[in-house]
Amino acid sequence: MWDDVFPSFLIGLREGLEAGLIVSVLIATLVRSGARARLPQVWTGVLAAISLALSFGAVLTFTAASLSGTAQEAFGGALSVVAVGFVTAMVFWMRRSARTFSGEIREKVTGALGMGAGMLIVTSFLAVGREGLETALFLWTTARAAGESAGPLTGAGIGLVLAAGLCWGLYRRVLHINLTRFFTATGAVLVVIAAGVLGYGLRDLQEGGVLPGGTSYAVDLGGSVDAGAWYSTLVQGVLNLTPTMTWLQVAGYVGYLAVVMTLFLRSTPTGPKASAPELPPTESPAKPREARPVRTAGETPPAAETPDAEPAPTARETEPAAPDRHTEPARPVPARGRPAWVVPVAVVALPAVLAGAAVALGGSRPAGAQTVAVSETDCGKGFTAPKPGRRTFRMRNTGDKTSEVYLIAPDTGAVYGEVEGLAPGTTRDLVATVAGGTYAWRCVPSSGKAVTSRAVRVTGGQGTTAAVLPVSAADLAAPLKAYKTYVEEGLATLVDRTGRLAADVRAGRLGAARTDWLAAHRTYASLGAAYGTFQDYDTRIDGRPDGLPGGVHDKDFTGFHRIEYGLWHGESASELTAPAQRLAADAAGLRKAFPTQDFDPGDLPLRAHEILENTLQFELTGDADQGSGTELATADANLSGTRELLTVLRPLLTRRTPRLLPTVDTDIARLRKLLDTAHHGGSWTPVNRLDTAARARLNGATGQLLEDLSPVPDLLEIRKSA
Repeated sequence: MWDDVFPSFLIGLREGLEAGLIVSVLIATLVRSGARARLPQVWTGVLAAISLALSFGAVLTFTAASLSGTAQEAFGGALSVVAVGFVTAMVFWMRRSARTFSGEIREKVTGALGMGAGMLIVTSFLAVGREGLETALFLWTTARAAGESAGPLTGAGIGLVLAAGLCWGLYRRVLHINLTRFFTATGAVLVVIAAGVLGYGLRDLQEGGVLPGGTSYAVDLGGSVDAGAWYSTLVQGVLNLTPTMTWLQVAGYVGYLAVVMTLFLRSTPTGPKASAPELPPTESPAKPREARPVRTAGETPPAAETPDAEPAPTARETEPAAPDRHTEPARPVPARGRPAWVVPVAVVALPAVLAGAAVALGGSRPAGAQTVAVSETDCGKGFTAPKPGRRTFRMRNTGDKTSEVYLIAPDTGAVYGEVEGLAPGTTRDLVATVAGGTYAWRCVPSSGKAVTSRAVRVTGGQGTTAAVLPVSAADLAAPLKAYKTYVEEGLATLVDRTGRLAADVRAGRLGAARTDWLAAHRTYASLGAAYGTFQDYDTRIDGRPDGLPGGVHDKDFTGFHRIEYGLWHGESASELTAPAQRLAADAAGLRKAFPTQDFDPGDLPLRAHEILENTLQFELTGDADQGSGTELATADANLSGTRELLTVLRPLLTRRTPRLLPTVDTDIARLRKLLDTAHHGGSWTPVNRLDTAARARLNGATGQLLEDLSPVPDLLEIRKSA
């Protein structure tokens, strides 16, 4: 979380200090003008500005939630670019105006004093509101980049609290800060952070289909840099630099940083040099002030002479005094019959009310959900054309049979959303994002024929909504046939290699048996997608001692891991002969039984993800090792099996999501490269001997591959259509 804290901390500190200084100047101006009674109007404007900023953040959040996944990427990317523009303008403005902005605000306040309470509220609201909107936009973009991390909000909160403390210290003259230097230093850091936000925004626009080049990578360090290591997360959180970046990201980052940083460092504050404000008269009036040192042109005043800090009110100013009609403006008289709190509450609540109205008009609330009745004879009763956006449909089964319910495109059968196993008399919500197009409901009862509703046409809306083309058992028939051929060839090799292993053990050639064992075990590990089909053979051939009463000495501990334990724990050839012969017999029995075994086609997409899940759980933790230290060799075989499975599924996946497999291929190549570094001729580095960084890189690459493979089971799930 803490790697996401710093950027938001800095923006919270800087923007909070700017807003705090503005409020300090407003208050000091009123106090020095003898208009303390007008202070509640200043605070009303400030609170209204804070309410506006919070409401703006809420509107951004709810707007993004109502969009499709692709549209969310485009929306977030566009706002990231806008946020960079605001931050850039802000750092240059403060760099230029740090010496003069307090004088400008004093002039506005002096003018507002003679124009009524409303104008003073508006003045403070506008002065603080801009800082609030900038803060809300930048924090929204950094929070979105951080995902579920609480770092951005934590950092912003710490920065704002610290800024409030600094402003109090400046106002009370217990703290002295050279604000020109402060805003220059923080501005330079913000330019670097903004460059990272720009790169992140450009990547979002590429993933949203707005900009090209999403698969054209200029930097790909995924194979050598662990994305989960502390240093990687720190760089990603602070600078938004990732191990993999496209050419457009790199060009945007480098170009922005080179141009903006150069201009920023060359710029200098404009206008005449302001003199330091007078100190509050805490000393005796008769005591002369110390002579001020003469400074040459361009010399920065010391921190104690910060030009923008206003003197705190003196003790004499804070005491009650008799009204002076010649110096104190007339105090506003509240309207008769109206409580004093009405105007402040109304002004502060107005932004929240407007934000709620915007969210309601945007249709992101599920309150207006349609109720759609489904049954085995009538599907989609009550369905009318919804408005574009994220919509909630209340699906109620009015029939007598459990049904699968799909929101589909009637021309292609593509599925936008589904409810599985909707029982009679029950109601469940289906949430889907609707864009312009044609929609219908398809109900598939547990017994009987599928029923499709009439189609409705939705107009308006931008972009398209992601849909999944349905997959049937017939669609998976060809991939299943190809994979079964691959398994049959692998089983033939397995029988040959386990036979050779048994012969070497029987002859006492235990050194050769270790080599034969690894080759045979890698062959079996490469057949991972068929494990569910192998039935009891899998336990006999590749079972582990976990859960057995006798552990490694249990009579039911058989197969590869039993022989592994004996070969690497000094057991004799006579002790290992029977387990080796049994393994060879089980391999031959599996080869004979496999053609008649029931291979569920739905297992293929599931295994694409599960093989490497097991690898991460057992091989990469060392839990499966029984002494050989060859877990990474098994992981490499599992990776080969996954790649073979994806090969037979490639036509179906490419049609449904063209961008998935190129990403997965890159992940596989990265993981294979890391595994190759642990392969030294005929030996493999044991997992427990890898250094921390190498192990973290390996786990990170496997985790990334699993994340990218996670959509495969849903994309290729067999859905009922009749």
